[in-house]
Amino acid sequence: METALTRLVGVRHPIVQTGMGWVAGPRLVSATANAGALGILASATMDTDRLREAIREVKSRTGAPFGVNLRADAADAGDRVRIMIEEGVRVASFALAPSAELIAELKEAGVVVIPSIGARRHAEKVAAWGADAVIVQGGEGGGHTGEVATTVLLPQVVDAVDIPVVAAGGFFDGRGLVAALAYGAAGVAMGTRFLLTSDSTVPDAVKAAYLAATVKDVTVTRAVDGLPHRMLRTELVDALEHSGRARTLLQAIHRAAGFRRLSGLTWPRMIRDGLAMKHGKELTWSQVLLAANTPMLLKASMVDGRTDLGVMASGQVAGVIDDLPSCAELVARVMKEAEEVLWTLVRADS
Repeated sequence: METALTRLVGVRHPIVQTGMGWVAGPRLVSATANAGALGILASATMDTDRLREAIREVKSRTGAPFGVNLRADAADAGDRVRIMIEEGVRVASFALAPSAELIAELKEAGVVVIPSIGARRHAEKVAAWGADAVIVQGGEGGGHTGEVATTVLLPQVVDAVDIPVVAAGGFFDGRGLVAALAYGAAGVAMGTRFLLTSDSTVPDAVKAAYLAATVKDVTVTRAVDGLPHRMLRTELVDALEHSGRARTLLQAIHRAAGFRRLSGLTWPRMIRDGLAMKHGKELTWSQVLLAANTPMLLKASMVDGRTDLGVMASGQVAGVIDDLPSCAELVARVMKEAEEVLWTLVRADS
């Protein structure tokens, strides 16, 4: 199925596996790429040496195109961009809008730039700066998310920009791909669906928690770091939401101590990181502590299997997923379903 996305990045299928921290590592990314979709390596949880190693590991596992997700606001973003260029990475993905200068540097080196956005005005801004495409995440998506549903946000963005638009938030099968194409998208991006594959390195017990979740078990909360964050509802989330300020602070300190042992960070460093993440937002001291440790909150679950210490970012689709196919099986199934839906529509029209 050829679309503007497949032509732009050189993959066979208009499907993107998103750059999920601690989840989208070399094994998952290379499996996605070998299945004909675009795998995105999550680099925010890696230092620069590990990033170069991870890129080379992906290249050793596949000759297909893949991308790397970057934090545009990272102090070493320039170093990471240079590593990507030196290693011949095809696509740069961003969770926050990159600067016009960063986009220009990447494009001059022949790298395709695809920021993720959650509002029409953000899509218009990065398109004006030269972005090659955008991933549009509606409120159904996992992790930090907005309030506008994909079915409302997607057509707004498609009508507003002249670059390929990839739809994210609520997609898990071929029917969704066809729906996105009908709205004018050039493909779909999926996070939770790729997390729940046999190629994902997430611990089995954590995958089981996702598979056991219903749609109602996936919630949006500000209790963790002060920003809307879609995740599985757990005892940790309930405790943070229903505790008073003093008790919440004590819990945050207790949990931060656990995160500090896992991460090796010092208390002064944790507090500095938390204050830097406030960015003028009205965060409590509990949220400052937790915000500083958001990467470790995710690592606790996604790497260490400690759901009691961590959070599990999740799209709403977790409530309708009930199996763990390989990436090859998943991509083939999505494309087969999409073709069947399209063929049904053609027959009905004739």
